[in-house]
Amino acid sequence: MSDCGSALDDELIGGIDWYGGEGGIRTHGELALTPDFESGTFDHSATSPAARIVTESGDLLDGNFTLGQTALMPAMKTMGSIGRLAAPVLALMLALALTACSRPVPPPEISGELRVGTRNSPASYYITHNGEAAGFEHDLIQAFGQSMNWSVEWTVENRPEALFKLLDGKRINLIAAVLPQAVVKDRHLIAGPVLFETPVHVIYRTEDKAPHGVADLSGKKLALIIGSGHSPMLMRLKRKYPKLSWTSLDNVWPEELLAQLQAGTYDAVVINGMDFDPMRSLYPELAVAFDLPDTQKIVWALPKRSSQTLLDALTRFVEQARKDDTIKRIYERYFGHVNHLDNSDILGILQRRPQRLPDLRRYFQEAQTLTGIDWRLLAAIGYQESQWDPYATSPTGVRGLMMLTGDTADHMGVADRLNARQSILGGARYLAMMKEALPDRIPEPDRTWLALAAYNQGQGHLEDARRIAQARDGSPDSWADVKEALPYLSRGTYSKAMKYGYARGFEALDFAENIRSYYDILLRLEPDYNPLTKLGNREAGPAEPG
Repeated sequence: MSDCGSALDDELIGGIDWYGGEGGIRTHGELALTPDFESGTFDHSATSPAARIVTESGDLLDGNFTLGQTALMPAMKTMGSIGRLAAPVLALMLALALTACSRPVPPPEISGELRVGTRNSPASYYITHNGEAAGFEHDLIQAFGQSMNWSVEWTVENRPEALFKLLDGKRINLIAAVLPQAVVKDRHLIAGPVLFETPVHVIYRTEDKAPHGVADLSGKKLALIIGSGHSPMLMRLKRKYPKLSWTSLDNVWPEELLAQLQAGTYDAVVINGMDFDPMRSLYPELAVAFDLPDTQKIVWALPKRSSQTLLDALTRFVEQARKDDTIKRIYERYFGHVNHLDNSDILGILQRRPQRLPDLRRYFQEAQTLTGIDWRLLAAIGYQESQWDPYATSPTGVRGLMMLTGDTADHMGVADRLNARQSILGGARYLAMMKEALPDRIPEPDRTWLALAAYNQGQGHLEDARRIAQARDGSPDSWADVKEALPYLSRGTYSKAMKYGYARGFEALDFAENIRSYYDILLRLEPDYNPLTKLGNREAGPAEPG
């Protein structure tokens, strides 16, 4: 990842403390909570700069400092004679570094490198638990770069204006940050091809009475982001609802808007579905009240007088990616499951996790060592099956934490289904067997999602669903296509023609999608497990029976 700022930090290590230290100045305005995606907590000290807040009339509430901002005041340290002699050298290095950083980057067709500006969000770009870059726009850009034989260099900025400044200075070739087409055109930039359309949500706190329409927002503290394209929508609605008013926040990302809603600063906020939907598990106390009438088209932004070769290549790539379902598959990976759980489901796992998971964690981790399957995925299955209750029993006869049938338990060598350790190890072995039965050509993560459906309904019924997907011009190896075929297993015209007959395919679909959502939550809250670090460090105590 390219970052001129970090390069300067590495160079300027002499007599100036560029990070402020105790010389920093902090304002005492209201602090906005900033979500920490890795830990699932919030930055209660608001060390990241909060928004400038502008009223509908355009007045700046705090014209001197941004709320919660730390002014980075260089703290001059005492310098000896060597330091004084080095000062001119440092000044020259600074000038050279700034000159290099401000130089426009060449177009990718010349350099062979595509430079992309982005933001940290589930929809755009983030680092996964195993240290790999991910995100819907990240994967799509990487596929584009691969199709052109270009490398891709990413620059992440924590403020919208910082990204646009890089683009205006031609320090990057494009921005991929869930940008609405209308916003890109308003800035007189070049809009790339439309990637998808997103609904525009009105979000509220579930502890409050839900607004059911625009009329219910009159007299409420409503907020949106300047430059989001939402102000024109509300201006049109204001003609019909004159009492409608709102506050606009400048130079912030949607995550901060949601944090301020959750903190009680506002009664409702306007935000794109593409931004809110993948973050629902971070904000279980927030929900969609209703959608505004208009949708927004999401594009990538290119600078003025951008390379026509780049724009033409993007257009061809997006057109082909629609035809060959590349966009559909990547979209499914990140968003296909995000709306499957309701708020009570999310709150349920968050509340039971500290109560029930600690006693079971070592068994899930043992199962990971046995099968190589992430223990947090196995824990997500256990929660979906029994809410981590070792003594759960269903009317159909499945029992235990992983809700195994008698036949499956016998096949997996489980003597006592109500023994938590035996149930977890048996369920893990069964899922591993389902994955092993799939063709080797199926990659992850589709392989795991297909195996989850087989775990629920059996390998035979999954194979029937894969045949249906293929008959409907889909791919039998793609979870995005097979999930659409699963409900057909319960329809008479299809079930009669299938080798294994009728099945409750919709249950397998719900099962897999719920587990994907629970897995996302546990990935955020629970640490990775490396069995190699545990060798020679086993807990003392009697072994669990079984």
